[in-house]
Formats: sequence, C-alpha cells, structure tokens
Amino acid sequence: MKTGERSGRILAAIILSLCAAVLVATPAAHASPQLGAEDSHAPVKVPTAPATLPASANDGLIHLDVVAAPKNGSPQQGLQQSDFAITDNKAAQTITSFHEVSSRGAKVEVLLVVDAVNAGPQVVSFERQQIDKFFASESSTMAYPTSLAVLTDKGVQMMGGFSTDGKALSAALDKFDNGLRVITGSAGYYGAEERLKYSLDGLSELIAAEGPRPGRKLMIWLSPGWPLLSGPGTELDSKQQQQIFANVVAISNTLRAGRITMYSVNPLSGEALSRASYYEEFLKGVSKPGQVSLGNLGLPVLAIQSGGVAFDYNNDVAGLLQKCVSDSAPYYELAFQLAAGDKRDEYHHLEIKIDKPGLLARTRQGYYLQPAPAK
Repeated sequence: MKTGERSGRILAAIILSLCAAVLVATPAAHASPQLGAEDSHAPVKVPTAPATLPASANDGLIHLDVVAAPKNGSPQQGLQQSDFAITDNKAAQTITSFHEVSSRGAKVEVLLVVDAVNAGPQVVSFERQQIDKFFASESSTMAYPTSLAVLTDKGVQMMGGFSTDGKALSAALDKFDNGLRVITGSAGYYGAEERLKYSLDGLSELIAAEGPRPGRKLMIWLSPGWPLLSGPGTELDSKQQQQIFANVVAISNTLRAGRITMYSVNPLSGEALSRASYYEEFLKGVSKPGQVSLGNLGLPVLAIQSGGVAFDYNNDVAGLLQKCVSDSAPYYELAFQLAAGDKRDEYHHLEIKIDKPGLLARTRQGYYLQPAPAK
C-alpha cells in the first residue's frame, strides 16, 4: 500500500473516531472527580450541549463576557453601555443588558490544565515549577477558586477540587507522577493522530464537567497545542468535512453555553516560527462543512475564538498565568436578542467596537444559531 493511501485511511479513521460518539453530559458525569480513568482508550467524544445548562442559555439572548483593553494592555474599567456597539453578521444589535464586573470577588473559576500528552517531560517539569511560582506570587491565596487537571495518555486526571489555597494546590500537583506519558513526538504521523485523539477527548470531558458550573470559567491550557493534521497533503471528502463541522459547532456551542473562555500558554515550542503560527490560517469562523479542516479544532484556534488568548514563546509561564487570570476582572457582561435561525448550524460572526481611543473588545468571535422549534 502506498504511503499516501495509508495516511489517507488513517486520517479517515481519526475523523470517524472523533465523531463516533458525541458526548451528551449527564449529571453523574459532572460530579465525577476522575475524568477519563476508565475510558482512556474510548473513541474521542466531542460534546453537544450539556444536559444541565445555565438558565441564561435558554433565555433567547446571546450573553457575552467582554474584556476591554488596549493591545497588550490591562483590562479597563468604568465603561458605560453607550461605549459598546455590537454587530451580528454586520447587522447592528441593541444591547438588552449591561453589567460591569470589577470586583476580585466575581463569580469566576480558574482551571489550569497541564498537557503531558503533547509536551515532553522536561517541559512539563518546567511548567510545574512555574505554576508553583504563580501560586507563590498570589501570596498562597488565590484570587479565585482554582483547580488543576493533568492530561495524559491515560485520560484527564483532576488534582483535587477547586480551592483558593495555593499551597494545597501546589502540594496536589507535586503528588502527580510525570512518567505516565508514552506517546512521543518521534512517533511521527501515527503518534500525532493518537495525540490529537487523546487531546480532544480530554477537552470534551473537561467542557462537559466545567460547563454546568455557575459563573464564568477560565480554562488555561499549558500546552504546545495538539497536532493540526492539516495542510496541502491532507484531503477530506464531503462526509469527513460534515463530521468535522459538526464537532466545531458542538464545541463552540458548549463553550458559549458554559461561559468558558480558553487560553493557550505555550512556553517552549520545538517548531519553526512559521509552522508554530500556522494555526492563524484557521482563526476565521467556518460557516459550512466545505470550509473545514482538522486545524479548525486546534487549541490556539479554539482559545482565540472563545475570547481568550494564545501565548507563544515566553518562558515566563508564571507571568502569563497572571495575565490570563487578570482577564477575570474588570470585564463586562453584555447581552442582545437572539435572532430566529433559518437553518441548522447557521454561523453568525460577532464584532464589538468600543467608542474609546485605543481600546479593543475581546470576546467570543461568533456563534451557531439553530432554527426555532416548531410550535
């Protein structure tokens, strides 16, 4: 069998694996403290809307958590509703509710995810040292309830529950055994597809577990990102594109419904700069199956589209973690009326402009609308 043909068959198997079992979260799954321990080799499960959604998810409004900041600057407070303008598919929208969240006591939770599937042991060890430094910089008392998760080839493991005790969180991470990772970058294409599978499986379980929790959530991944498996040599048929598109829609919907903002922190990348920034080709939202590739499910792509940030090439991981957490306040909660959809999975591009020189709005870049239920 030719190499290209074999690679094509493997790619097809990956896509079928990603789409074979769409996870609908159950209350029992939400309560589980150990994610993926028994099902670490099951097909990747990309979630649809969780069974238990926040009440705001069904109120006929689009709710947005908006950070207003200068480029590379700190979030700004004191803005008014009149300073914001929203367009949905270029149509101006009326803001129906507006609230500034400026208190450090806001209802925000932080989840730090250490990716031991896509990063080598030395990088993971370095990240752990930086996490300890971050905890110490917070005077051992975290501004918000924080939890730790580690992604390995054996699944996602939670390092205890949410806590504001930095010393306790650090001690929990110290107990984790680094040596569980067996997939390596040297495994080539076949190792890459396995890493993609484990990565998206872990992401789906974390979204299903965290989404139903109340309030805003910051999900910060310490990771070089998972393989994009995209490029000129990768061809998809229409069925594969439809399946990937369904996964893109499902992840977008559940991140929005769960008020989850993702961040990607990549301190050390072995890739060339041109290749490491390749994800930027997939940042534009996709509106139909014919536009998709597996790159649309990349970690930095999902982070930026959710309103978060992708940080690369900075060894000051502790400082980057502080930057991520600083997005929690001040920020602004805005809402506008949900339009009636004409077709299933109709993509809507969002733009928010701020009437203040130098300030940019960072929030979710789009959403997928569904037809109104028949009466």
